Amino acid sequence: MAKTGVLSSDPTVRARAAELKKELQRLVKTIVDDEDYSIHTIDQANEAICALRELKLNKQSTGTTTTSSLKLHEALSCPEEFRCPLSKELMRDPVILSSGQTYDRPFIQKWLSAGNRTCPRTQQVLSYTVLTPNHLIREMISQWCKSQGIELPNPVQYGEEEGITKAERDHFFSLLEKLSAALPEQKEAVKELHCLTKKIPSFRALFGETADAIPQLLTPLSGSKSQSGVHPDLQEDVITTLLNVSIHDSNKKPVAETPMVIPLLMEALRSGSIETRSNAAAALFTLSALDSNKALIGKSGALKPLLDLLDEGHPLAMKDVASAIFNLCIIHENKARAVRDGAVMVILKKIMDGVHVDQLLAILAMLSTHQRAVEEIRELGAVPCLLQIVRESSCERNKENCIAILHTVCLNDRTKWKALREEESSHGTISKLAQDGTSRAKRKANGILERLRRAVNITHTA
Repeated sequence: MAKTGVLSSDPTVRARAAELKKELQRLVKTIVDDEDYSIHTIDQANEAICALRELKLNKQSTGTTTTSSLKLHEALSCPEEFRCPLSKELMRDPVILSSGQTYDRPFIQKWLSAGNRTCPRTQQVLSYTVLTPNHLIREMISQWCKSQGIELPNPVQYGEEEGITKAERDHFFSLLEKLSAALPEQKEAVKELHCLTKKIPSFRALFGETADAIPQLLTPLSGSKSQSGVHPDLQEDVITTLLNVSIHDSNKKPVAETPMVIPLLMEALRSGSIETRSNAAAALFTLSALDSNKALIGKSGALKPLLDLLDEGHPLAMKDVASAIFNLCIIHENKARAVRDGAVMVILKKIMDGVHVDQLLAILAMLSTHQRAVEEIRELGAVPCLLQIVRESSCERNKENCIAILHTVCLNDRTKWKALREEESSHGTISKLAQDGTSRAKRKANGILERLRRAVNITHTA
């Protein structure tokens, strides 16, 4: 008895599945038979398995090779009344204009946002521009989709984004194909993808919806382990496009989990132009918005090249690098990795030089919950510098972070109490913060003062 489902119902999908299986067999044979197999071979095998899994589950409603998504994208047999007059495609969120005509929301919204105040079909001047959901057409489209085996996306996903026409989508696919061509075509295609994903949010979404679009974007950079032979402009445009694509919330997980993304971002941090390196750091910052990505990026070893770039201190990259390190160190295991990779020394050096003090103090305060970090802060003589910032800074957040670090040092090392006591005696720095600081700063300052008072009482009693 034949099995039901996607893999047995559509010849195109069956052919794709057979191709994937054949490729998987070849890769597995290489891994089993060749003792010198590469990590890239494992990644390719993993990608083939993931692609097979997608075909089997058929969960993607757009951007896959399933019959459903092809019908949705191209509306091959869609009744004319279900097509948007602007996009010529199946409507996902039909709305009624004041002229009485029905359009797909993102496309008519794009028309109105461009300043047009007429109906595209009738040229009638609109008495108002409020869009009214066409529930009847929506229900009819929904019923038709069910009969065709098409999953219609929820309209809320498209309410805030401009639509992409079939012509624009076809152009997008042609650009992806050029990424496997000769260098001049690659450079031209990546440059245009860079511009499109910068200016038009819908193109960012299209990357996430389209199967293999992200691996295809990386094609110009993934030919070798070293990027030294890659054209600098090409590398910058690929990394910047990856950054733009990562901004879209629904893309963060699939982008980070694409096997070559994080290694290529790490390579860009080490070897790219300063603009490329800065954008690679910004991409890691954007991707690290998800906790699962924080762990993945940390395990990949990305903190070390970020810290190396921070240590170099190039003004263009500092903000993006510091932001990425801060985000990654929110989870405990990455704090340990950052400390092990020398974060405390690099950060303290910059703070003492007065470079990006605000961001770096926030990172140092976060790291100070790690025991080894506290030991390094103490050993590197940071206490006088931190006390000076509390005394002289006009930034309440900086004072709060400094006193939090000092409080941790005070708890762990009584030999530093003398410096704290002298600062208090000479300037009243800690008492002032206990009165005028943020609520957290007051709490930490009072904790230090209480310990100093107890130490004096114990001395007197003795």
